[in-house]
Amino acid sequence: MTLDDYNTHCAALPATSHVIQWGDAHVWKVGAGEGQTGKVFAVAGWQDEGEALAVTFKCSDIVYEVLREAPGCRPAPYLASRGMSWIQRTSDASVSDDELKSHLAESWRLAALNLTRKRRAALGLTDL
Repeated sequence: MTLDDYNTHCAALPATSHVIQWGDAHVWKVGAGEGQTGKVFAVAGWQDEGEALAVTFKCSDIVYEVLREAPGCRPAPYLASRGMSWIQRTSDASVSDDELKSHLAESWRLAALNLTRKRRAALGLTDL
């Protein structure tokens, strides 16, 4: 997955916004705006020459346990060390680009569920 593919996929999800922060990382949030900071659901942008794009996403505890030691995946630096279920995909050895897109959509859903009911309703996100 290229950075453009990643950004295009995340932009297609409802009520998302994009910021570049944390050392040129492309951070995607759901629910930001109107004085709200939103909830982060994906981070990408670290890529060494010739290496795959590293993409970090929120996941369920079960998915975290499955992917944490899978080839091309690891617990997300900083986030996982604080007890959060976040995975960083560093290659497509275990998670294809299509599977990554599914994980990003689920990460978006999990993050959206952490918005208040009122905020979700204002954004039209009532069927999660």
